[in-house]
Amino acid sequence: MRHPGEARAPWRVALGNIIFNNDTPAGRAFDLVLIVLIFVSILVVMLDSVGSIRATYGPLFEWAEWVLTLIFTVEYVLRLISARHATHYATSFFGVVDLLSILPGYLDLLLPGANYLLIVRVLRLLRIFRILKLARYLNEASVLTEAMRASAAKITVFLAVVLTLVTIIGALMYVIEGPANGYTSIPTSIYWAIVTLTTVGFGDITPKTPLGKGLASLAMILGYGILAVPTGIVTVSLSRAQGRRQPQQPQRTCPRCGLQGHDADARYCKRCGELLPGSS
Repeated sequence: MRHPGEARAPWRVALGNIIFNNDTPAGRAFDLVLIVLIFVSILVVMLDSVGSIRATYGPLFEWAEWVLTLIFTVEYVLRLISARHATHYATSFFGVVDLLSILPGYLDLLLPGANYLLIVRVLRLLRIFRILKLARYLNEASVLTEAMRASAAKITVFLAVVLTLVTIIGALMYVIEGPANGYTSIPTSIYWAIVTLTTVGFGDITPKTPLGKGLASLAMILGYGILAVPTGIVTVSLSRAQGRRQPQQPQRTCPRCGLQGHDADARYCKRCGELLPGSS
């Protein structure tokens, strides 16, 4: 086993530059070919799930899935060999996704049907962000992640309140309507309450009594208000996260009256009319 401090062999360095570094023509070509293969793999899995197409091209799809799985297996092994720290790569996001993208192919030998889990390969298309150098999108994704993390506690409390509300509404609807009108159990009534509050409205279960219709109307109105709450929570968190990422403008203070908080393009003090520092 290679010691962590030991230098990699030249061929490993060269291989790593191709596999991990897309700044070079060879590295860019490697990643582009990889993305094409991922697209083909996803297309094969999707088409294989269609019964009429599978009946005609089933053996071809099976052959293609195994060829692609073997290619991705070789690629994963090469990444482990050429990585500066194999453990770091194996435990990274892309390392885990790369492993998950090949495991279903081998699990299919033990669990028939597991090959459809190969659709997880779509996650590997995230590499396109690195290839096209869309760093600003990755930065925005980190802002969104930060906002979601900051609002997690509030959303958790909100979901707890919603679950309590749908349980109460479902129980009431079960008592009001009963099995005769399709509300055969409290869980079924809770399912109806969730569908109604989220404004999905499948219509497979509907209230028949005036009191039940009144409760359903109340649930529908509550649904509109409930949908707005998580949106507002995340929006506020996004605004705060974005504000922390943006450079703060220096405070512009009026030399005469000491007023602060002037607009960035202001030339004169909005209180006394004095020329502000930095204005010409």
